[in-house]
Amino acid sequence: MRALFVDANDTLADVTDKLLAAQKLPVAINRNAGIKPDDLPALLDGAEIMIVDHTAVPTSIAAQCKGLKHIVFLGTGARSYMNPEELAEHGISVHTIKGYGDTAVAECAIALMWASSKSFGEMDRGMRAGNWLRRDAIQLTGKTLGLIGFGGIAAEAARMAAGCGMKVIAWNRTPKTHASVEFVSLDRLLAESHVISLHLLLNDDTKNFLSRERIAALRPGVILINTARGALVDEAAMLDALRSGHIAHAGLDVFTVEPLPAGHPLTTLPNVTLSAHSAFRTPEASDNLIGAALDHCRRIIATGK
Repeated sequence: MRALFVDANDTLADVTDKLLAAQKLPVAINRNAGIKPDDLPALLDGAEIMIVDHTAVPTSIAAQCKGLKHIVFLGTGARSYMNPEELAEHGISVHTIKGYGDTAVAECAIALMWASSKSFGEMDRGMRAGNWLRRDAIQLTGKTLGLIGFGGIAAEAARMAAGCGMKVIAWNRTPKTHASVEFVSLDRLLAESHVISLHLLLNDDTKNFLSRERIAALRPGVILINTARGALVDEAAMLDALRSGHIAHAGLDVFTVEPLPAGHPLTTLPNVTLSAHSAFRTPEASDNLIGAALDHCRRIIATGK
């Protein structure tokens, strides 16, 4: 069996090289991160395992990849790039990786929360333009952070927020318990949270989970943080709430369309802090991510599944 990392950027390619140096695995690396889906059949050239970071894998293209049996997706959100059920009908299994960047993404969520509460982005832009722009801040100590979805990232965010003197409440689709976190109904979380941070996987049930009706139910002046997936939020409703001030500020690392198009309305609003889907980009998370991908390859080669 052979594996190919089809769309490695420089950072992930270097990490893969480093980890492969300590183990013998038939894994090759394509260092062109800008490939298109149509490039995949020729690029794979019969390889049975594809490691993919960010390239879409339409079922019609995957079916043309002779010998392809396994796709190792670098992350949890494979459904944003491919249809696992359709691929399974063609004998192609999709493997995802969880937990590799829990701390990194949680740190990003907390950083966006602080930046949003202090309007750092707006003041920075104003001062660079020659204006002495001053804004009143929100003091977070004693405020309530509401976590929607509670997995590894949310647990890390809860730990950090509690250390900042915040009260942490959470809602999850299945019952959970966690030290220093109170689990509440979704209605109560929406109404009581000064800051809301999204930590749900994207699927058919969670698309537009934060709907116009749920946004209307938010505490006025709430800060909204999203480091999960852009499509979890009704974007048009969020924009309206930002313009009216119902959402005081949004700190966003993910978007419905990525890369975010030039001139997108989110780039025109002063009460939005943006980062380019980079929450997971730390050396520690990259090592964990590629290490887990190579573990998948090792298991597949040894067992065939």
